[in-house]
Amino acid sequence: MKSRSREIWDIFQAFLWLGLTSFGGPIAHLGYFRDEFVEKRKWLSDKQYADLVALCQFLPGPASSQVGMAIGLLRAEFIGSFAAWFGFTLPSALLMLGFAYGFDALSGQSMGSVLHGLKIVAVAVVAQAVWGMAKNLCPDRLRITIMVLVCSLTLLFPSAYAQIIVLFCAGIIGLILCKPERENVSYDALPVPYNGIIGLILLSIFFISLLGLVLAILLWPSVILAQIEAFYRSGAMIFGGGHVILPLLREAIVVPGWVDNNTFLAGYGIAQALPGPLTTFAAFLGASMKQGLHGWLGGLVGLIMIFIPSFLLVTGALPFWSKLQNYRNTRAALMGINAAVVGLLVAALYNPLWQSTILQPADFVLSLLAFTALVFWRVPVVLVVLLCGMGAWLITGII
Repeated sequence: MKSRSREIWDIFQAFLWLGLTSFGGPIAHLGYFRDEFVEKRKWLSDKQYADLVALCQFLPGPASSQVGMAIGLLRAEFIGSFAAWFGFTLPSALLMLGFAYGFDALSGQSMGSVLHGLKIVAVAVVAQAVWGMAKNLCPDRLRITIMVLVCSLTLLFPSAYAQIIVLFCAGIIGLILCKPERENVSYDALPVPYNGIIGLILLSIFFISLLGLVLAILLWPSVILAQIEAFYRSGAMIFGGGHVILPLLREAIVVPGWVDNNTFLAGYGIAQALPGPLTTFAAFLGASMKQGLHGWLGGLVGLIMIFIPSFLLVTGALPFWSKLQNYRNTRAALMGINAAVVGLLVAALYNPLWQSTILQPADFVLSLLAFTALVFWRVPVVLVVLLCGMGAWLITGII
């Protein structure tokens, strides 16, 4: 029987290695996790792992990071959850902080072209996400209609609160009109190390923090407090995977003027090439802000605040999940919300990505080639990033 400290060290080492090597985005991360923790280490059964994935797909937040937190928690309680998150997040967070510090030095024409290439990668990656998610989450006329309506409303009424409202309305429409198939599934019990009372306390902290930060800004207006609330709110609203962070963080961070649009999109582009969770993009944004929080402290605060909702939600929901997911109403509401998430991504693909990036025919050609490489040729994202950076640099020299 291993000691608790040895168990925690094993969790940290396993997730640190995954944080260094798991390229390819959230879906790929889940594949890496299954191979490591179901096949190799035997920490979970296949049914237990599927149960965790279903929970984290249902909750807002970055699914792969939440699955990692849950695996660590089931293995060594709350300290195990922290060890899993810290190991998986540390490599890409440090790289994103380093990129933020070096961004101002990348001011020449050649480097400007490379950064434009990173923005073109972001167009292709989000288009790939829309392509894959639309096929899976909008397979019928009702959900296609929800997607189109949400996209239209998001573009016509751009605000973070409008996004929250349309997601809520989509859930109501799904609850009323969507008809999920009946399922009779048996589950291996998850070894959750606490009861439902602790779960309710954690969920209460999530909601109290979300509302409390809004009230605190109204009572004590402050740029720093507003920035903390913006990261927390964005982390609390990431339905459908890490790519949904793009419209949420742009509305929360770029619109108030804390980070300019070019910096935002270039940082998002480089995040595609890194292993580990895409949500570490928040570290880049926090470090890049020109007022209030900034530098390494801004990066650290942004990183922590965007992940706290994920931790509270997944640890709070774990004691209830096996029963909850078997209710048809839960699955029906989720069908509507997932279709709405695709609509948010389509809106983000148009504004800000397309409008600020595709400025000439050569940009469109490069983005089309990148999209084709990602979707149809399955070229690794890191290689597409490098090729797009080189392609944009060459285009600048030719045109």
